[in-house]
Amino acid sequence: METHDSLSATHEYPHPFIHAIKLTTAQRIRGIILGSVLFPLRITLAALLFLITWPLARLRLAGLSAEERSRPVTGWRHWFFHPIILFLSRAVFFSLGFLWVRVKGRRAGLKEAPVLVVAPHSGFLDMLVLCLTELATVVSRSENTSLPVIGALLEFNQAVIVSRKDPESRRKAVAQLNERLTSEGLWPQMLMFPEGTTTNGRALLKFKPGAFLAGVPVQPVLLHYPNKLDTVRWTYKGTTWTEALWHTTSQFYTNMTVEFLPVYNPSQEEKNDPNLYADNVQKLVAKALGIPATDYVMEGRVPVSKLGGLSLPLDSPARETLSLLHKNGLGAHEVEVALDRMTDRCRSGAPGSKASAEELASILALTDKRTAVRICGLYSKDESVDLRQVCLSISALTGFTSFKSLLHTAFPLFDTEGRGSLSAGELSGLMGALLGLPQHNTAALYAEASSQGTLTEENLLRVLTTHPTYQRVLSEYLMPEEAGSRGSLTLLANGKAVNNNGVAHKSKKKFE
Repeated sequence: METHDSLSATHEYPHPFIHAIKLTTAQRIRGIILGSVLFPLRITLAALLFLITWPLARLRLAGLSAEERSRPVTGWRHWFFHPIILFLSRAVFFSLGFLWVRVKGRRAGLKEAPVLVVAPHSGFLDMLVLCLTELATVVSRSENTSLPVIGALLEFNQAVIVSRKDPESRRKAVAQLNERLTSEGLWPQMLMFPEGTTTNGRALLKFKPGAFLAGVPVQPVLLHYPNKLDTVRWTYKGTTWTEALWHTTSQFYTNMTVEFLPVYNPSQEEKNDPNLYADNVQKLVAKALGIPATDYVMEGRVPVSKLGGLSLPLDSPARETLSLLHKNGLGAHEVEVALDRMTDRCRSGAPGSKASAEELASILALTDKRTAVRICGLYSKDESVDLRQVCLSISALTGFTSFKSLLHTAFPLFDTEGRGSLSAGELSGLMGALLGLPQHNTAALYAEASSQGTLTEENLLRVLTTHPTYQRVLSEYLMPEEAGSRGSLTLLANGKAVNNNGVAHKSKKKFE
């Protein structure tokens, strides 16, 4: 049976972004013995097959103009090269231990379902499903085109290439997808992983709408790995891709089952709303897998839950920061004093809110600068951080002050012109600081909290504390977690609260 870790993200759903292979002593010894023989043998054989595949994949489009490459390959270039690359691709996976693959259900024809949506996405070894779908066309990141062999195979596949950082590239990719999916059989079937990233298979991520934009029928395809050891998964945290490859190739063989579900024909409502279409297919797939359908996504390489347009981090930067501060000997009083210093620094002006790791270490009275660097890494991509993010997100979690007082402190830090109101962009900054993660879609909250185009502190407090959606955001992410909630705080008999990082504070009312 497949084994999973016990970590969870919320009360409702397990954490899908963490996976670690758990081995008994006997399994570890067996893996070392078998791996010392099978790993080098299998990797060498796979590398040789890749070296043969590389030039053949390039030859398929060799000599064609850009215009010719933009049309589906037909004629001798198709019937000669396609079966060769298909055979070599299957041989690669055979050499890695996938000796056979069990198939359940019937794969639909191109005109029945122009799109195959595959889930759950576990790791790079999922690409074996391409061999069962006659090398269906895929969508890939532009970065992959520069990889040895992989780039050649993407060219051979005539994949839709998209740069996630370039809005124009994304628009072109959407146009390409619509053109291909509505070509009525001119282009081959497309295969897409709508989750967009890999998970441990314990919960299904929110499906991205790309596969559903054209409103054409799709066929859901389920991937199962019915093995004693779940070795193929490669997630955000835990097992690395090299460990997954080592453990997989160290087994005598690895089982895989590909299950084709009936074709899903969208209603007119779903055709008009790709997000609704994606959500309904996600629920169907989750039910077939026997796992929950969640609103989790990977956003900017950070796992988040979506609620009311806000991105809520599954792994709170503030909680991790408190843990690091506790490990460095900072108690409740020291943390509270440091937060006061941060607030004073932020009030000195917008430029004063940015701090280097060295400055952060000084403000927090840390003797080890490496801790400050790690804290910066939780909030930004370099060794500097916006102190408003650190200060406000930690303050929300510790509960040193009420949320009303916290918002009263935070509001003027983003109302830089002193108007008594926030613009839509300033609201995004404020919510990003409170949650410890940049927010890019606060339009719904702004519309709810603004009156005649003006968002005041009073209106924002009212919406956050009374609106059902944002009240949930407030209670689950911007409030100290008391006993019985997600394990961050435990109320003690002496009337104080201490979180599981050892930071104690007086218990206060939540909103006032």
